[in-house]
Amino acid sequence: MQYEIKVLRGNAGLMSVMLEAADVHDAEAQANAQGYTVIAAKARRQWSPLRHWKKADFPLVLFSQELVALLDAGLSLVEALEALNEKEERIEIKKTLTQIISSLYEGHSLSYAMEQSPGDFPALYVATVRASEKTGSLSEVLSRYIVYQTQMDGIRRNVVTSSIYPVILTVAGGAVMLFLMVFVVPRFSRIYEDLGGDLPLMSRLLMQWGTFLDAHWRLFLAAAIALFGGLVFAAAQPSFRQWAGQKLWQLPALGKRLRLYQTARFYRSLGMLLQGGMPIMAALQLVGGLLQATMREQLALAATHIHEGGSISQAMDKYGLATPLASRLLRVGERTGRMGEMMERIAAFYEDETARWVERFIKTFEPLLMAFVGLIIGIVVVLMYFPIFELAGSIE
Repeated sequence: MQYEIKVLRGNAGLMSVMLEAADVHDAEAQANAQGYTVIAAKARRQWSPLRHWKKADFPLVLFSQELVALLDAGLSLVEALEALNEKEERIEIKKTLTQIISSLYEGHSLSYAMEQSPGDFPALYVATVRASEKTGSLSEVLSRYIVYQTQMDGIRRNVVTSSIYPVILTVAGGAVMLFLMVFVVPRFSRIYEDLGGDLPLMSRLLMQWGTFLDAHWRLFLAAAIALFGGLVFAAAQPSFRQWAGQKLWQLPALGKRLRLYQTARFYRSLGMLLQGGMPIMAALQLVGGLLQATMREQLALAATHIHEGGSISQAMDKYGLATPLASRLLRVGERTGRMGEMMERIAAFYEDETARWVERFIKTFEPLLMAFVGLIIGIVVVLMYFPIFELAGSIE
């Protein structure tokens, strides 16, 4: 979850930074590791419908693409930002750009100016800009970030797109079941009561359940709304999301894939920072917030090993942050001095493997889900009509 930290650093004065951390103590430790003096820390509310209505999300990728284009065209940084500010029509985004330009005119760096708007510029983005200020390659670093963010958004988009059909199928199947149980089954039960005779056990239980729902549908509807509201409220609580995430990580198959996805994200981010000129220890401290708590502990041990003089490949392999293939690529990076490039190759390999697994899972899960929904609906229909079949047989 994200934490908003009020910090001091040198002569920069009081500022706010956003960090991804397991708890408030972890957030303070990360801030201290980055050279800040922590004044106060609090969890940031991650979900709020009113906030999304009030404030538009800052288009970070589009902003970076336009800024790179203007810088490559020969404009200075301030001129490029002023050009972007002039064409912007959205008030909140224009306000952010105006604040950045004012900060630059006051003599501050671009990374410092962006740090004053933590809700618009994540810590990883600010770190890449700060690294570019030491090497003078802002355009190149922003281009890397655009590629990085586009690839991460592509993975999330593929997962969401693949989940749409199963969700629609589940909702549609549930709606059909609800219609049968609330409207159709009670009417069949009254018909069977008028006809008299004993019903088969399963049909009798189905009719009793349908009659109960018909008699208490208001209570059932209120309970469903309360349950849905409770789930929405719980999903808005950071503690519940953290608990749910830990439970998902404990599932054998899913936990392995979540670990692989986070590892890909870790190597992609670390490789981008290293290619931007950031030292390895500072980069490790920054990307640690992207990992789940268990993997963060492993990364801390690996960072200690590297700080004591060990190689990166040995540290990652020793503490379970690299597969055999990744270890081999890291060793190649150490020999050739292209560690950032090798890490991005590792990330690409992990991302491709994750995408293949998601595709295989969806192709297997969709027909199974369809068969399950059809089977349940078919059983209900057969149990409704089974007494009629028996009655027809007895007439014959």
